[in-house]
Amino acid sequence: MTDSHSGGCQCGAVRFRVTGALRDSSICHCRMCQKAFGAYYAPLVSTRGAELEWTRGERKTFRSSNFALRGFCGDCGTPLTYEAPDGIAIAAGAFDDPSLLPPVVQFGTEGKIGFVDRLHLLPCHTTEEDAVEAPFVLEVVSYQHPDRDTDRWPQDET
Repeated sequence: MTDSHSGGCQCGAVRFRVTGALRDSSICHCRMCQKAFGAYYAPLVSTRGAELEWTRGERKTFRSSNFALRGFCGDCGTPLTYEAPDGIAIAAGAFDDPSLLPPVVQFGTEGKIGFVDRLHLLPCHTTEEDAVEAPFVLEVVSYQHPDRDTDRWPQDET
């Protein structure tokens, strides 16, 4: 049986499927990845040795260096790819089930922000617990694309 993983952006305009084994899931702490993801680090999954197919829409790209392109959705801005001469890596959170792709290595650790290693020590709260300070969270209706392939998106409202 061949592994197959699908995913896409937040709004559903861009979707992809990767067929084959995905073994190289990583976290990159370099400053370029921090800025590209707007986060403390970038979780990425290399598609080397697998087949990547764009099944809906086209990503836009930004050349972030002389070697790398960063792919993203032009509609909602979701980071999608890191593209370099050695292949394409997909943003781990863009997969429909990112829990299947745990990181196995960290790169760019010279840019690692010190408190990242202590995030697991912070107090944790469920969304419902946040409702005391922000009651609107109990009435949120998500307009995100679901974590599965759809024939079309957005769905007809009829």
